[in-house]
Amino acid sequence: MTDDGGMKGTIAFSLIALNTVFWSSLLLPFAVLKFLIPIRGWQRFLTGIMVWMAENWISFNSFVFSIAGRTRWDVEGLEELQPRQSYLVSANHLSWTDIVVLQHVFNHRIPFLRFFLKKELMWVPFLGIAWWALDYPYMRRYSKEYLEKHPEKRGKDLEATRKACARFRGSPVSVLNFLEGTRFTADKHRRQQSPYRHLLRPKTGGLAFVLQAMGSQFHSLLDVTIVYPQGPVSFWDLCQGRLRHVIVRIREISIPIEFLGGDYQNDPVFREKIQNWVSNLWEEKDQLISSLKSGSAL
Repeated sequence: MTDDGGMKGTIAFSLIALNTVFWSSLLLPFAVLKFLIPIRGWQRFLTGIMVWMAENWISFNSFVFSIAGRTRWDVEGLEELQPRQSYLVSANHLSWTDIVVLQHVFNHRIPFLRFFLKKELMWVPFLGIAWWALDYPYMRRYSKEYLEKHPEKRGKDLEATRKACARFRGSPVSVLNFLEGTRFTADKHRRQQSPYRHLLRPKTGGLAFVLQAMGSQFHSLLDVTIVYPQGPVSFWDLCQGRLRHVIVRIREISIPIEFLGGDYQNDPVFREKIQNWVSNLWEEKDQLISSLKSGSAL
């Protein structure tokens, strides 16, 4: 026999799976219509319907997690956010649960949250077409070594990403970027020799790439700090109701206009400026995490 936690996790996971199948089956016909009729106004109308579906999918998932366990949500910084503004969202990365936390916190408060996907993920069965239909921006990044061998490809990755983001023009959008590029672990922190106590080194190039591709569309940067006082949990732990306490702090920051069109790869002055800007943000975030952790232990 399974214990109470295992039974609770199984029920919660099953409900989320059924919720996903239900909304995916409803979304698929609209995705096909969007693909078959490439008229911009028509596609925007269909995207609005599918975003509504995705937001309802998130709302039901949040409901399931709320009955699985009584999580204490300590969230600050939502008051001034607008669902009709566009935001670049940056957060520290501790667990796959971070996505669920961010979806829960921002659902209906800012435009539907999206993140950049690798071009290859477009071919993932079912999910690929759903991501495409919901206007998740696909990106193609060429390595420095590849560009040295194929100089004719220089700038093509940015051009392709700009085209992918063109569909957002005139519509509010929120794009998520995890600056660390991977989840924080003590081993990664040690191997990186990170100068921060609670964070990995930020990968500024990714942020610069997003700003270069679509920076003028963003109203501001939402700097999000996530803390799990009892430590990060897995998705299965979340289903079992083991997420007892989450702290989220949101800070809205103006994006310096000089960062909206710079060339990170080829302009060393620009690269140093944006690296310094991100380093300052990361130092402040590291101090905030220390403060939140010490406060939650009181």
